[in-house]
Amino acid sequence: MEEKLKLFAISNQMAERSLDYIEKELRLDLGRDFDPEKDKDEEYYPQFEHMIRVQAREMAVHYELFYCLEVSIRKLIQEKMTAELGDDWWHRAEIPEHIKKNVKENIQREIDSAFSQRADHEIEYTTFGELGEIVRKNWDHVGDIFNSQKAFNRVMNSLNLLRGPIAHCSPLAADEVVRLKLTVGDWFRLME
Repeated sequence: MEEKLKLFAISNQMAERSLDYIEKELRLDLGRDFDPEKDKDEEYYPQFEHMIRVQAREMAVHYELFYCLEVSIRKLIQEKMTAELGDDWWHRAEIPEHIKKNVKENIQREIDSAFSQRADHEIEYTTFGELGEIVRKNWDHVGDIFNSQKAFNRVMNSLNLLRGPIAHCSPLAADEVVRLKLTVGDWFRLME
């Protein structure tokens, strides 16, 4: 048993060294140095109940997944609309008035708060649900990315429902965790 542990440790060191080399050569960050404990607030965080901290840790992985998904969807829409209509696509595309109004109010609210502005482009101020509306209204420009408008609508509606607990600090039920993974898979299948 001791021999197997030594071999395991040596294999691990060799793998780490190989990954170090790959990261350096390809100028990649594989996130192996990530330490979630490093940036935790040591003064206030420990004062929260243990169970709340456990739930937060469990939900963090779902937040990270949805963050990546939502940001990539915004980027996909922005790149496609820019290619189709130019840099000023926001003003040339068919954006519903209530979305334009909401975006304008969000931008103004940020300016009035004296906080740093989160972004330069209006699409960054839309809600996740509004992203789906923008795609539906501009299907002629972005529809060729997806293999079915009906499937797009179903997947976006499901994702929007799953987003609620993630964005509003509620734990996801076990079956919703499975549903989230399946629906993210559905999202990528839309673009095959």
